Amino acid sequence: MSAAKDYSYETLQCSFTSNNVLHVQLNRPKNLNSLNDAMWREFQECFKQIKFDPNVRVVILSGSGRLFCAGLDLKEAATGLTNSDESDVGRRAYRLRKKIMDFQASFSAIQDCDKPVIAAVHGGCIGGGIDMITSCDIRYCSEDAFFSVKEVDIGMAADVGTLQRLQKVVSNDSWTREICFTARIFDSKEALRHGLVSDVFPKLEDVLAKAKEIGKVIASKSPVAVSGTKHLLNYSRDHTVEEGLTYSALWNASMLQSEDLEKAIVASISKQNASFSKL
Repeated sequence: MSAAKDYSYETLQCSFTSNNVLHVQLNRPKNLNSLNDAMWREFQECFKQIKFDPNVRVVILSGSGRLFCAGLDLKEAATGLTNSDESDVGRRAYRLRKKIMDFQASFSAIQDCDKPVIAAVHGGCIGGGIDMITSCDIRYCSEDAFFSVKEVDIGMAADVGTLQRLQKVVSNDSWTREICFTARIFDSKEALRHGLVSDVFPKLEDVLAKAKEIGKVIASKSPVAVSGTKHLLNYSRDHTVEEGLTYSALWNASMLQSEDLEKAIVASISKQNASFSKL
């Protein structure tokens, strides 16, 4: 892997696994990749940078060390979220609301990034880790992976995306409510059974190998087509079928004029691989 020199962060480690496939690794292993202020901030910065980087077509997201992500850094949160010198409840609430919205924007940046993001999960994926992976496009995990929507155990409702996205990812309202109300741990087999992940592999190395394989395939496709597909999938998820169809027609009225369409058709007919320029 070659280091991505333009992607230098304190809590994230970035490298290219192949042409146009960027590996973003959570890099706080001593803290079990828990989410501190720096990581929340750098998620926004990193994925906004990726969105407009023509050299990146696919992203793989994984964690270093024993766990994928242990969720919120509780030591930092204990002093940063609830402590305030402000005596007025309205002003405290206003400031806390801004903090929560900043956290939300960190993982929405994954969803809003034009490039497909593949989550490669191992070990624990707790609390904010669920918020994170439900913002991704594809999710794989290792057999040792375990999951928990942990927030009720620390006296709060999840507020960074799980309660908004999980139902749309798994399409099982009853199971979603059960795991969110109880905060119970569930394993990789249960995650696969309910569709939180699309496949399970023996160990992390196998998960990453699959993510790299799929990432390389996606990166070989037209970036105009892949970006448009992600955009339209996200739009259609949150709108009616009729609204989605109308919007797709408007979108493709422009995008079908791309040179990529002709290149892809010619390559398909001649049974050769097409080469596409940067987006």
